[in-house]
Amino acid sequence: MHPLSRSPFLKALCGGLLAATLAWGPLAHAQQVLRVTAIPDESPTELVRKAAPLVRYLEAKLGTRVEFTPVTDYAAAVEVLVNKKVDLAWFGGFTFVQANVRSGGKVVPLVQREEDEKFRSVFITSDPDIKTLADLKGKDLSFGSQSSTSGHLMPRSFLLQAGINPDKDFRRVAYSGAHDATIAAVASGKVQAGALNISVWEKFVADKKVDTSKVRVFYTTPTYYDYNWTVHADMPAAQREKLTQAMLALSRDTAEGKEILELQRATRFVPTQVDNYKGIEAAARSAGLL
Repeated sequence: MHPLSRSPFLKALCGGLLAATLAWGPLAHAQQVLRVTAIPDESPTELVRKAAPLVRYLEAKLGTRVEFTPVTDYAAAVEVLVNKKVDLAWFGGFTFVQANVRSGGKVVPLVQREEDEKFRSVFITSDPDIKTLADLKGKDLSFGSQSSTSGHLMPRSFLLQAGINPDKDFRRVAYSGAHDATIAAVASGKVQAGALNISVWEKFVADKKVDTSKVRVFYTTPTYYDYNWTVHADMPAAQREKLTQAMLALSRDTAEGKEILELQRATRFVPTQVDNYKGIEAAARSAGLL
């Protein structure tokens, strides 16, 4: 046996290296793939289409493989980030608040679209007699997902502020599950009215996917903070900063940036913070949804 093999210094060094390997090995391996998801506020095919160029961009910027994994519902998006099954999640304001509460403050919002600083919802109808929120009394209305900020929470909040209780004043309340499904429900006559994300509505109008001679907006809400890209607080600070800078660097002045930002319906991404979503949290608590 070599004399050095009995050296306390060598044993301590080997022990330290082993401990470092065990401690950093899983983290290093985990960072080889950045796992991304998004709340399913539109159809799965649309979510995958929107994600593809962003995935390619982040792979090039971060020098790591990026995987987009859809989830079945809003609650699943919250759970997979809280439990660190994914590294990055696209949340609505309400799902961010849910994740923040569920994790005990262990999630961090990195960036939001400039549009999310002053986001709005729209109420749409195919009924010529519906002209104001008060006209909804006794009618059937569809929200999106129950966990949707722009498709449920904030529309419900503004209805309550207008003295209208959806659970008592409507004949029926439906939940379509997604903004595009809400448009379809109104257009087909399944419900007389619906509430949804303004950007999805404007995209449908621009793409001529809805007949605006039959379905129209009759009320647009005041503004509020909404969507953001969020990570778990356990993500290393350097990785978090690199990811943030990659998102902030996206610009419509480049072909790649223009494609990504148009698909994300964004002018640009800007930094955000937890305090921006205090109003959403207050609205959720007052509506009994948190």
